[in-house]
Amino acid sequence: MEFRVLQYFLAVTREGNISAAAQSLHLSQPSLSRQLKELEEELGVILFIRGRRRIELTEEGLILRKRASEMMQLMELTESEISEVKNDIAGSLSIGAGESRSMQRITAVFKQLKDQYPNIRLNIVSGDTEDLQDRLDRGLLDFAMIFTEFDKEIYHYHSLDDKECFGVIMRRDCALAEKESITIKDLYDKPLIVSRANGLRLFNSAQVRHMQIAATYNLLYNASLMVKDGIGYAISFDHLVDTSDTSPLCFRPLSPEISVTPTLIWKRDQKLSIISQLFIDMLGSRE
Repeated sequence: MEFRVLQYFLAVTREGNISAAAQSLHLSQPSLSRQLKELEEELGVILFIRGRRRIELTEEGLILRKRASEMMQLMELTESEISEVKNDIAGSLSIGAGESRSMQRITAVFKQLKDQYPNIRLNIVSGDTEDLQDRLDRGLLDFAMIFTEFDKEIYHYHSLDDKECFGVIMRRDCALAEKESITIKDLYDKPLIVSRANGLRLFNSAQVRHMQIAATYNLLYNASLMVKDGIGYAISFDHLVDTSDTSPLCFRPLSPEISVTPTLIWKRDQKLSIISQLFIDMLGSRE
């Protein structure tokens, strides 16, 4: 069964009669009729009931029309993808992520990919896990980098195998700043500023009973402003805001250590674009 003949068959079903189909295909009517007859003989079925003005499809003809249409669409998609690979790949890659140093892994891989395909573009969307998974589910993101649990039945995933450790951002002039690390008990009865994504999930219920939440945040920069104004102590990763010696803020790690591993996720039921597939392949090759 040749694709060319399937195209002829679909043209006939689209036009409704052989004469009009032959004209649209720039074929003679006898030639088209002969090739359709040979198709029926090859399949061993009758595809058409030929009337005076229009043809009607048999049950076998209806099945072939459905499958032939799917095959044509697949062929067009395949040709398009091959053409993109062969020629110049352009387009955008959209990744949602919370704030962390692990984002450097993402940007490094994208830089390598962009060196090969200069016309691609990276779109970064900041947010917490709830925001990012919602965007991912609605098809607004190709990937999301998260730090919390997720449903592995719904998402493919790639662990970045990095470790992000939690600590406390505080004013340099507060009493806790004199400590090298902060215990959970040090935070009891202190006004805390926590991310909406993790919140108090880092702590057990007994610890939470001793804690006070003064504010929540999505972006750490906003939390750092609250810390500067004395609203509270922000729980976060390190290296995301200025805590150098000249800054009014400082960072102290939690002790014992509390850490998480970032994971890149994407929907199982969503076909990856060429750029997305190249990206995930390159990310895996850098492990």
